[in-house]
Amino acid sequence: MNRANFQQLAELRLVESRTLLADGAPDGAYYLAGYAVECALKACIAKRTREFDFPEKGSHKYYSHDLEDLLGYAELRLEFNQAVLTNAALKTNWTIIQNWSEESRYEIGRTVQEAEGLLTAIEDKTGGLLPWLRQRW
Repeated sequence: MNRANFQQLAELRLVESRTLLADGAPDGAYYLAGYAVECALKACIAKRTREFDFPEKGSHKYYSHDLEDLLGYAELRLEFNQAVLTNAALKTNWTIIQNWSEESRYEIGRTVQEAEGLLTAIEDKTGGLLPWLRQRW
């Protein structure tokens, strides 16, 4: 996997999430929306490696699904902390996004509002995490 693969996956998972939500499947939509963020963060990690390849499997820490950890591995923590000081929407959206985990793939009962809220937090043009990450991947 390389940076371009993760960028493409992030965009694809968002499209799939929106499709699932439109089809009345908020559980899957919620999971894939968060997975899009994971892929975007991994694209940022890959950008910092040799030829933009994602680190080998021996680098287990990079294979985390924890978005907070991945933000740190992407070496974006300081820049992100500064950004939320001047962008209240980004801070609010990050709070919503942090509630996602890979365990959501096993959950049933997410509402349309929860899935839509996560998608909005990810995609919001003025304070969404994905627009911010796209500038850094």
